[in-house]
Amino acid sequence: TPRRRRDGRKFRMTPEFRLMGTRSVLIDLPDSRTVMRWHAHLNAHPLDGQIEVIAAANTLLFKADTRRALDAAFNALRTLQPPEVQADENKTVGIDVMYSGEDLEEAANLYGMSPQALIDYHTSEEWTAAFGGFAPGFVYCTSASQSWDTPRKSSPRPQVPAGSVALAGPYSAVYPIDSPGGWQLIGTTPTPVWDETQNPPNLIHPGDTVRYRAVTEHIDVKPGVTSADSFGHSPHPGEPVATVTEVGLQALFQDLGRVGHGDVGVSTSGALDRGAARQANRIVGNSSSATVIECLFGGFSFCADVDVTCAVTGAQAPLTVDGQPAPLRTPVVVPAGAKLSVGAPTCGARNYVAVRGGFAAPAVMGSSASDTLSKLGPDPIVVGQKLSIETGAVPAAVGEAEPSTLPENLESVTLRAVPGPRAHWCAPGELDTLATQTWTVSSTSNRIALRLTPSEDGRVLRRAEGKGELASEGMVSGAIQVPPEGQPVLFLADHPVTGGYPVIATVVAEDLDLAAQLPPGTHVHFDLVDVPGDAT
Repeated sequence: TPRRRRDGRKFRMTPEFRLMGTRSVLIDLPDSRTVMRWHAHLNAHPLDGQIEVIAAANTLLFKADTRRALDAAFNALRTLQPPEVQADENKTVGIDVMYSGEDLEEAANLYGMSPQALIDYHTSEEWTAAFGGFAPGFVYCTSASQSWDTPRKSSPRPQVPAGSVALAGPYSAVYPIDSPGGWQLIGTTPTPVWDETQNPPNLIHPGDTVRYRAVTEHIDVKPGVTSADSFGHSPHPGEPVATVTEVGLQALFQDLGRVGHGDVGVSTSGALDRGAARQANRIVGNSSSATVIECLFGGFSFCADVDVTCAVTGAQAPLTVDGQPAPLRTPVVVPAGAKLSVGAPTCGARNYVAVRGGFAAPAVMGSSASDTLSKLGPDPIVVGQKLSIETGAVPAAVGEAEPSTLPENLESVTLRAVPGPRAHWCAPGELDTLATQTWTVSSTSNRIALRLTPSEDGRVLRRAEGKGELASEGMVSGAIQVPPEGQPVLFLADHPVTGGYPVIATVVAEDLDLAAQLPPGTHVHFDLVDVPGDAT
């Protein structure tokens, strides 16, 4: 007889595959032990085209680099029977804790015991790192006794200090960075569980054993010294070639992102309109992964210190060099002393500025992308900042002018989406509601997500009754979450690695560049599409 979950539903004894867009599949597995076994095997023996696998409570998210690779992976995944993980493949991590958290007494009362009894209970447990998510280095740990069930705070804190040791549901975890959170705080640790200058940056990996140790005084622990082969910052860049004179609403360094770090809570991030970023680099002869500047709603300019060759792509916006009109999507020489300016877009939201040789920017975990959720990567660009060319870059020949990839009008657009993987967590008929209503992009949208509101004659989406709360599971760009208030949230590049709201549908990867260019007020329609072939 299948065991039951905490919410009363039965565990499935065989894997169930649910498409998440056209390049990912969410795999329901019987229990967390099975998840960890699959996760360890696929990391050790990746399939062709595998980008990463993200473990969660009872699911595994498999991401492929193309639709064809996902189709091919299905044949292997359907018959996969990973062996048990050997104990010597993982390590034991000791976490020193000062049990003085502001929720310690409240948490103890929830279990009907004294604070000291809770401390003894917490330190006597053997915890297993199950999966990462939420924030870089944040790891959900489960207990051997499986006897913990800690309610979250009724109102999440806007900021939880780094090093906080906390409980929620069946999990215990350490907050690696300052971040919002609704867990019960029972202590603090000086043990650094996340250091982006190290390789690897996370102290705790899925499968590791975690033991908490009570200490009575705070001992400062210094981060390790950065090694030459670490993920840390780049060498000093070359000489400045330009000075920023205006930044507009937001100007960020971006490349194609950090791939394959979802297990430690780090999303891919990178340029939102990847096609436009690649186009800008291609025109000036750079590699597709060279660093560009992403400008939101124009208002960006720099003054050249030396002659530089640039290209600006993305949104339809006025471009000038020393006040004279210049063409978009075309190689443009900016002479020393001249000013390049990107004006407010007339169609679209984001422009991409590339310079021949690529911009030099600090790299974290192999990428110079600015992640606005986790705060990894370079800081936002500011007025007066010096811009340099990447050292050692050997560009190809400068390209020719290219056409725009944007529609002529973005007042109303249609995005294709694959139903699921959690449409059944919404009320019957809500997929039809998603597809037949007109949705409007909210002004609260950002690089993390497009937030959508229903049209005047529409309504919010309804969740299914009696489903309880969905356990956190892996997320992808394009996922359309349905939070309790029912207003859809369409994840973009800086989305959290895991999420606990049901995903009713997932926008296909090929339409995400268009989604990145939608300004507030745009009307959005969803066209639900089937995915033929093996990926079903």
